Amino acid sequence: MIRIKSKSHKRFIWILSASLLGILIISLITLSRYLKELPRIDTLDEYRPNLITEIYDINREVIAELFVERRDLVPLSQIPVDLQNAVIAIEDQRFFKHWGADLHAIARAMLANLKHRQIVEGGSTITQQLAKALFLTRERTIARKIKELLLSIQLEKDYTKEEILQLYLNQIYFGQGAYGVQEAASIYFGKDIQELNLAESALLAGLPRAPNRYSPFVDVARAYRRRATVLYRMVDSGFITPDEEKETNYYPLPFEKHQLRKSQGSYFVEYLRQILEPKYGSYALFKGGLKIYTTLDLKMQKIAEKALADKLDEFDEIKKREGKEPEETELEEMGEVTERRVQGALVALHPATGQIRVMVGGREFEESQFNRAVQAKRQPGSAFKPFIYTAAIDTGYTVVNPIEDSPVAYYNDGINWKLLSNTTDLSDIDPEIVKNINPENIWIPQNYKGTFRGRILLRDALAYSINVCAVKMLDRIRPTTAASYAEKMGISSPLEKTLSLALGSSVLTPLEITSAYGVLANQGIRTKPYAIIRVEDASGGVLEENFPEEEVVLSAQTAYIMTYLLKEVAERGTGWYTRRIGRPRAGKTGTTNKFTDAWFIGFVPNLVTGVWVGYDDNHTLGERQSGAVAACPMWTEFMKEALQDTPILEFSVPPNIVFVKIDPKTGLLALEDRPDAVLLPFIKGTEPTDYFLTEKISEDETGLPQ
Repeated sequence: MIRIKSKSHKRFIWILSASLLGILIISLITLSRYLKELPRIDTLDEYRPNLITEIYDINREVIAELFVERRDLVPLSQIPVDLQNAVIAIEDQRFFKHWGADLHAIARAMLANLKHRQIVEGGSTITQQLAKALFLTRERTIARKIKELLLSIQLEKDYTKEEILQLYLNQIYFGQGAYGVQEAASIYFGKDIQELNLAESALLAGLPRAPNRYSPFVDVARAYRRRATVLYRMVDSGFITPDEEKETNYYPLPFEKHQLRKSQGSYFVEYLRQILEPKYGSYALFKGGLKIYTTLDLKMQKIAEKALADKLDEFDEIKKREGKEPEETELEEMGEVTERRVQGALVALHPATGQIRVMVGGREFEESQFNRAVQAKRQPGSAFKPFIYTAAIDTGYTVVNPIEDSPVAYYNDGINWKLLSNTTDLSDIDPEIVKNINPENIWIPQNYKGTFRGRILLRDALAYSINVCAVKMLDRIRPTTAASYAEKMGISSPLEKTLSLALGSSVLTPLEITSAYGVLANQGIRTKPYAIIRVEDASGGVLEENFPEEEVVLSAQTAYIMTYLLKEVAERGTGWYTRRIGRPRAGKTGTTNKFTDAWFIGFVPNLVTGVWVGYDDNHTLGERQSGAVAACPMWTEFMKEALQDTPILEFSVPPNIVFVKIDPKTGLLALEDRPDAVLLPFIKGTEPTDYFLTEKISEDETGLPQ
């Protein structure tokens, strides 16, 4: 019997040893596999959590934030000691004593969970939670738990407790979209992290375990109990006294989520995204914590958004009052018909630098992300005429050159438009002239009101936006010449080099035409429009920096003459409504066929602003809804408010500009005593030399024969 027992014992020892050896071998193999699969901890030196990209205006005010996780990094030195202690007390009381895993905590958690027959306490240390958050998925498996343990041991080996705690406090989720303690302080209390008191710190410390469950915005009673638990643990850990615990428990909870920064200038922000994302990638833009410094003036932007919304709402109300409400149709009942809403765009630039100060691409970004300021290509109508007259002035014409405002017809020979006859009635044209011409190839430009003024001066032709005069001037200087001036002033869209260019037949965007007008405001210097001043990475390194790009495209004298002519448009011509801003300004209205587009582009010495109003589907705005009616009021409201606290500036007169008194009807020099004489500018050497004499002057007075 003794021998049998001895053999059985030996066999048991052998089996046990073999089993243990097998388990050890399997464990070592498994451990080796897990070690190979673990991410490299040294990458943590380069680790950057998902950060918020901030976009600033010209005055360093935050316009918007781009993020996937709302997080601001803060060093441990800026995090209140009470908050650090509260987190340690509730999450990992032996944080400064263990080596990554805490066997005491695991045992305690197991007993507590068995006692309550549910999970009421976790055994993971702060280091383990950090390892899971940084490197692992959320899957609940033994394999993940082993990896978590191994990673936490490595973290403890390579990093100090303070470094681990700082990473943890900046990484964890507190609910309500807040990642890290800084954002949590902002959302729950509207405070900077350094301003938190003990009660607030205890509340935040209790959230990471179950952010929604313990949120004061979800369940006040549960949030009170959770905070009390944190305070109790702080007493138990020796961080606070029982008296401090008792006093802090009476402190009220926050009942309302603090408003986060709301993105402003949404069309502008989207414009920036389309520029920056291809350059830096989505990760850098939405997770990289970039600082983007822009040219936008947020105060002006808000004024512009309000002006556009107010005027478009007024327009819609007028249209509703004018029209009859349509009877409900079957399609409307099915939701197939949506209300047509007028749209608009407003863009403003600093002409000396090209910096975009304002960009409004529509009435509501949430309703339509189509940015009409830069994406909508529309016919400018008469707003294109300044480019024609700029070319004319620069090639030798003056403000008093006469133009015949009389009927005219042109025909197309397959290559160019040519003068057909001085009439707008085809029945009056010699049949021999038109017998071989297709009527579709005959074009008869019309004036806005269908009337003609006869012989007028160039200044009046532009001031009153007379179509026939613009066409005749374009015919004189040639469409290719006018197009080349428009292009060098900043028009980048393709232009049809035909006579219809005089009436703004080629499409372009509000940004490019507004920028081109800026050449006149900037005394002939073209500055390329830009929106981004500087981009910095999360560490403050400069990724890009932009400066004004200048090019002289006109003489200062030509630019001033054109500015003067456009001042007259804004004072006595189609832009008269703009007088309400109470300061010198220049600009031009624009209206297209069937009133589908209404424009006003205008400027003061330090700001050029363009306004467009229309429907996205090219529906008519309505009878007589010209640029003067539909666009000027919006421009005026914006400029009046935006410039309210700025000095009133006059347009600078460059050298070699002379002012002489002119008879307003003939364009000749006026005698000194002429009451209706006007003082007009000329490039030196181009001013008239002949006087307009209203009555016969005797030989005795002139010294000349009668």
